Formats: sequence, C-alpha cells, structure tokens
Amino acid sequence: MNNLQKYGGIAALLEAMIYVAAFIFFGAFWNFPSDADAIQKFAFLADHQTILAAVNLIMYVLFGALLAVLVIAIHERLQKKAKTLSQLAAVFGIIWVALVIASGMIANIGLSKALEISVNDPERALALWQTIYTIVEGLGGGNEVVGGLWVLLLSFAALKANELSKGLNYVGLFVGIVGILTIYPADVLTEIFGVSQIIWFFWIGTVLLTNTKN
Repeated sequence: MNNLQKYGGIAALLEAMIYVAAFIFFGAFWNFPSDADAIQKFAFLADHQTILAAVNLIMYVLFGALLAVLVIAIHERLQKKAKTLSQLAAVFGIIWVALVIASGMIANIGLSKALEISVNDPERALALWQTIYTIVEGLGGGNEVVGGLWVLLLSFAALKANELSKGLNYVGLFVGIVGILTIYPADVLTEIFGVSQIIWFFWIGTVLLTNTKN
C-alpha cells in the first residue's frame, strides 16, 4: 500500500470531521452576544478565549496541515496521467493551505491583542476585532475561491486521468463551482460549500484508503 495515499485518505477523513465539529460548535454551543455593547462582547470573549483559541487552532492550523498532506497525495495520484492539470490544482491547493493556516494564526493573535486593548478602550478594541475578523473571513473563513479552484481543477484532472471515482469527481466539480461562487458575499454559498465539501472529504478519504495504488 502506498503510504502517502493512505495518509492522504486519513487526512481527508479528519478534515471532514473537523468541518462537522465546527458546524456543531458554532451552531449549537457558540452564543456570541452580537447585539451587546463592546464591554459585554469582550467580557464574553475573555471568558471563552481558551476554547475559541483551541477551535481556531483545530479549524484552521490543524486543518491546513492535514490539507497539505491531502494536496500532495492527490497530486501524486494524478500527475502521471494529467500532469498539467494536476500541477495547476496542486498550486492552488498549497496556496489554500497557506491561507487557512494564516487565518488561524491571525485570528488567535488578533483576539489576544483585542482583549488586551479592551481593558482600557473597549470601542477601539472592538474596531480592531472587527478588522481582524474581516481579514480572517477574506483569507479563508468566508471566501472559498482558492479552495474551490483546487477541488475543481483536481476533479477535471481526475476525470481526464480516469482516476478516483466518476461520481466523486462530479461532486468535486459541484464543490469547486460553489467555492468559486463564494466570491459573492452570501452566507448560503459558504454553507453549501461547507456541507458539500464534508461529503467530498469523506468520499475521497474512503477512495484513497480503499483504492490505494502501489
């Protein structure tokens, strides 16, 4: 069994689980007081700094590290039969890795700095936090264009190479197109991308683990 393919499959399954855990955490447990004043908002953030920092670490930094393994594994799988498309997809995949990891680091450092400032100037701290949140969303939290391009291109490459699974590749085309469409700031597009990519990650993880080439 090719170890890189196996590790890529495991990475994909873990990424799907991280997506699911993030949806559950922010949907069921994270009750940020968006209508409160600056003092109340930072009191909430201060009380939940540790858990939010841990979530950012898992959701962005760990996710990005796992994504790097998956990008290289898929590139290895496709490069012989679809060299150019596979290389181009891998470029966008690595860029996405960098953006995702950077988002997590900026979010955690920014949160710490905003909380420090909020002790003396909550309004200025809130402005800083809103700026940081916008940067994080632009890099990888709410804009999935780069990730969409990666999935779209590798799905085309896999179809050309007759690799992976046709059904999986068609789902990948859908995921990629929706990811690119998130350039338009609509929450529903980001949510569709997230849900469909959970399915894609689970599926490609299973394929890499059960149909591994020597």
